[in-house]
Amino acid sequence: MTTIADITAELDRRYPPEWAADWDRVGLVCGRPQWRVERVLFAVDCVPEIVAEAIRVGATLIVTHHPLLLRGVSSVAPTTYKGDIVHTLIEAGIGLYVAHTNADVASPGVSDALATALGVTGLRPLDPIDDGPRGIGRVGTLSRPLTLSDFAAAVADALPATTWGVRAAGDPERIIRTVAVSGGAGDGYLGHARAAGVDAFVTSDLRHHVVSEHLASGGPALIDVAHWAGEWPWLELVASDVAARFGVDTVVSDVNTDPWTIHASS
Repeated sequence: MTTIADITAELDRRYPPEWAADWDRVGLVCGRPQWRVERVLFAVDCVPEIVAEAIRVGATLIVTHHPLLLRGVSSVAPTTYKGDIVHTLIEAGIGLYVAHTNADVASPGVSDALATALGVTGLRPLDPIDDGPRGIGRVGTLSRPLTLSDFAAAVADALPATTWGVRAAGDPERIIRTVAVSGGAGDGYLGHARAAGVDAFVTSDLRHHVVSEHLASGGPALIDVAHWAGEWPWLELVASDVAARFGVDTVVSDVNTDPWTIHASS
C-alpha cells in the first residue's frame, strides 16, 4: 500500500524543501500521511477546477507547482476562497503537496522540462548554485538553427495552447542557435541570459520597459510564453517519476488554469 507519506518523502528527496526560497511555502499542505494513494493528479495550480478534476478522476493526492497558501492567511474558513478549497480537499479525502522554487532549481526540474519540450539540448544552469547542476534556468543548443520567427512558432507548437499565446521581441530574421529558458517569471534573469551569450531567452511575465531596455542594450531576443504553459511540461516529468517509483496511477491535468481568457488582436 502506498501512502501520502511514501510519495511526499520521495518528492522531498527529489525536491528538498530547504532548496526553496525563504519566501516560498512548499511541502504537504493537507491530507493525513497515512492516507492510501492509488492515483495522483499533477497540476500547476490548486484552483477549484483542479480540485473538481481530482474528485472526478478519483485522485487522493494532488501535486502542484504553485503554492495554495503562499501568502499568510489568518483563517481557512469555508467562506473564503482558499479556505473553501482546503475544506473541499479534506472533506473529499484528498491531500495536497507543493514543489515550487525547490523544483525550479532541481536537476532535473522545471526548466529542464521546458528546455526538453522546446528541443534544447546540452543543458547547463543559467544561474548555477555552487557551480553544480542545480540552479535557476537552463542554457543549451537547438538541434538546428531557426529564425526567431520560426523558433517562436516552434515554441507555440511545443507548449499547450493558451489565450496568451507566444510573443517574441527582436528581429524576426535573427538566427537562433543557443537558447536560455526559465520556467515562470524570468525578467530577473535577463542579465544572466545576456551574460550567457545566448541568441534567445524563453520565459514568462515580461514587462514593456524591461524588454525595451534589454533589447536596446544588445540583449538576446526574447520569447514570452504564458506562465502556466511554461511550467506545465514539468508535470509530465514528476508524474513519470512517481509512477515509476510507486506504480500508482498518475494523471497530468490538461485543464488550462492560465488566468487570461480573452485575446483581441488590435
